[in-house]
Formats: sequence, structure tokens, C-alpha cells
Amino acid sequence: MTYIIAEPCIDIKDRSCVDVCPVDCIHEADRILVIDPEECIDCGACEPECPVEAIFPEDALPDKWNAFVEINYAFPKGMGVVNELTEKYAVENDVHNEPIE
Repeated sequence: MTYIIAEPCIDIKDRSCVDVCPVDCIHEADRILVIDPEECIDCGACEPECPVEAIFPEDALPDKWNAFVEINYAFPKGMGVVNELTEKYAVENDVHNEPIE
């Protein structure tokens, strides 16, 4: 199991989770942060740090955000794939998250 970053992170990309990750498995794409499932050690340090509650254990991810399993697992395929999948999701679901102040 790994952790998944979901829709609330799109266009927010607060890096609090990156700062606490002991293995540097959280990476920045164009519109979202993603967790590399091959690097994640399932420590959970990132989850409580997210100000928009976008990080979930994979087995606790709300069904409405299942697309983010594919988006996070696409990291080893390259950021181009992550960006393409994120953009497709954001357009199809009309996602417009306002950056936090």
C-alpha cells in the first residue's frame, strides 16, 4: 500500500507534505503533487500535514477520486504522463481549486 494525493491538491500544491517526507517520494508536476509508489514507505507523515486533506492511504481513498491511483502510479512513466492524466481529469471534472493564501 502507498499513499495517494487526490483532487484537492490540483492547483494548490502546498509543499508541507514534501518537507516532512523522510524518503523524498513526493514530486511536483504541473498542477499537482504526486507520490511515487515505488519510493513511498507508507509512514503516513505526509497525511496530517496537508492543509487541504488531499492525501489518503490507497485503501482509504474515496471512490470519487479513484482516478488518482492511476495518476500517482504514473510517476515512474514520467511527468508528461502525470501531467496529461491530471489535465484530463481536471477538464472532465471541471476542477478549479483556488490557491490557499
